[in-house]
Amino acid sequence: MPLGDPYATVAELKVRLPNLDEVATYDDALADVLDSVSREIEQHCGRQFNKDATATTREYGPDEIYRLREGPSVTQWVRVDDFYDTADLVIESDGTAWMSDAYVLRPRNGVVDGMPGWPFCEVYAAGGAAFGSTVSVTAKWGWADVPAPVKQACLIMAAETFQIKDAPFGVAGMDQFGAIRVRENRMAMAKLSRYCRDPIRVR
Repeated sequence: MPLGDPYATVAELKVRLPNLDEVATYDDALADVLDSVSREIEQHCGRQFNKDATATTREYGPDEIYRLREGPSVTQWVRVDDFYDTADLVIESDGTAWMSDAYVLRPRNGVVDGMPGWPFCEVYAAGGAAFGSTVSVTAKWGWADVPAPVKQACLIMAAETFQIKDAPFGVAGMDQFGAIRVRENRMAMAKLSRYCRDPIRVR
């Protein structure tokens, strides 16, 4: 799916909603809900999960270049937006293009906790290279495929968002703790938790 597209389709959402399979009356409303929830997921996770089919350039300044001193050596890296393909990858620092042996991409091999399919999001200086004041990266941005938990969270939240119109004051029910609000969905948040992008604190 291109950047900006929702993470699920109206047809997929209808499966979760009673008596809507053959009804087109609410299709526009369902599409709006999916788009809104997808943007909420991006804001919550600090990243987006679709992909750009063509490589474009993004720039990163000195505040996004991190350094970690270990004894006499200093490790430098820049945290960039997610990119899923290295075919058209170009790394430049202060206008000078780097050879492939001057940097290392992480996560290595696109694997996190044994799970493949993750995009690259960090560029480490290697072989004695050092970043200047700016870094530019030309790449195909995004994820090769939307992760299944992200898609499921989108459908969960979209179904509840659509049904909230029938819930007085946004309350979908009661439990031993009191009112359950539709937007406070622990299942969706749990599915998204692994994909939240935390800031690097070491400078």
